[in-house]
Amino acid sequence: MSTPFQNLNWLAVTVAALSTFLIGGLWYSPLLFANPWMRANKFDPQNMGSPNMALIFGLAFVLSFFMALNLALFIGAGDMAFGAMAGFMAGFGWVALAMGVISLFERRPISYVLINGGYMTVAFTVMGAILGAWK
Repeated sequence: MSTPFQNLNWLAVTVAALSTFLIGGLWYSPLLFANPWMRANKFDPQNMGSPNMALIFGLAFVLSFFMALNLALFIGAGDMAFGAMAGFMAGFGWVALAMGVISLFERRPISYVLINGGYMTVAFTVMGAILGAWK
């Protein structure tokens, strides 16, 4: 009996997970949304360093890997177009909108939802395109 895991391209899942870091690095850079993101979170730029950055990045990769794995299982045999659409729908329709609901109760500014939800929408769309194209 075949399982869905046997047909997965594990390299594609890993690359899709890594893509979130490339996108995030640009998204949260001073070139794009670093300053508005810090304002939306009330972060002090002077206190952004952490002695646990290796742990934070390591755990972020593990979580990204499982997000990519979940998306790969959802996409199944779909092609690049289906993967990108499925990724967009997951990123926007589930993640960004769920963040919006939570943000309402946390009384976060709309910029918080737009910045973080936008990142997740773009990241999931790219992950889906990678997974759909790379069988």
